[in-house]
Amino acid sequence: MILLLHNRYRTIGGEERAVADLRWLIAEHLGEDAEVLERDSAHLSPARAAAGMLRGGLDPGDVRDAVRRTGARVVHAHNVNPAFGRRALQAARAEGARVVLHLHNYRLVCAPGTCFTRGEDCTRCHGRNTWPGVRLNCRGSRAESLVYGAGLALHQRGVTEACDAFVVPSEFALARLRELGAPLGDRARAIASVQREFAAGSRAGAGAYALYAGRLSREKGVDVAIRACARAGVPLVVAGSGPAQDELRALAGDGDVRFAGQLSPGRLGELRAGAGLALVPSRYAEIFPLAAAEAMAAGLPTVAFATGGLQDFVPADCLAALGDEAALADLVAARFRDAQAGERALAAARERCAPDVVAAALREVYDGG
Repeated sequence: MILLLHNRYRTIGGEERAVADLRWLIAEHLGEDAEVLERDSAHLSPARAAAGMLRGGLDPGDVRDAVRRTGARVVHAHNVNPAFGRRALQAARAEGARVVLHLHNYRLVCAPGTCFTRGEDCTRCHGRNTWPGVRLNCRGSRAESLVYGAGLALHQRGVTEACDAFVVPSEFALARLRELGAPLGDRARAIASVQREFAAGSRAGAGAYALYAGRLSREKGVDVAIRACARAGVPLVVAGSGPAQDELRALAGDGDVRFAGQLSPGRLGELRAGAGLALVPSRYAEIFPLAAAEAMAAGLPTVAFATGGLQDFVPADCLAALGDEAALADLVAARFRDAQAGERALAAARERCAPDVVAAALREVYDGG
């Protein structure tokens, strides 16, 4: 039995999909039972969330009881802030479970988790020195920035000492976490996120539009996607929601851009099937480009800026230098409906994200290898 812990975010995103996919992988490819114990930040008041951050979690007895009830041999934790925290991991370990922490972002050190502030990549915080994030108000409010900065500094060491192993989705992200001074020791391993399904072949040659799918926020570069597609003369469909959606609609104006909103996985799959290209124009050092992995697994040529985990994952002929919007627009024009580029993307996704590949690596982590 593998017990998965996850504190859901207020805005649902890639990490929630990754947890669901991991539960599926454990059952279907590792042959073990899996259960998810969740908390939801949307149901926590600001005061309760602050208490969780500063105390190192809320109600660790819930985790202790879940380990006892299920007999879990491994507790695989994902986002632990603010409800689980250090105390939940310690409770799991005290019950004899092996504790694995999956680092989908940089939040061991960086309060927003993205290493992106004031429009640029940022590595000012280091180890337990989270003061720069407080000073720069990286959480968007002074109170929340202070609470997160203090909580991370207080409990970073306790969190890492409670873990037997760490999983990080890319080699770039592992190197960045070490650069940030995260105390991982020699217990971390890079394992890509699994993709459940792969296209039989690329259908990009018949695609009718380019597709952006993800959170609508500045660091994701959706504005770049809009401008690049306009310059290339390629229709664009934007799927997702987020704080920048009104600004992005205004930017698109009367251009050939359709906003599809937040979609179910099935509907998003249908959009990918009709696309001739995907864009992942992130401005920051993505820890793992889940949107790129999903698009590539669907056989879509995927153009992106060469930053973070994207530069290790996306084929080189689909990468533009970070910030070079003209080069990205040229790639959109060149790769739109390029079925051969779609086949290369599909092969790259299979190599890293196929269920048997990820399952084999995860089994080693669970078994202590």
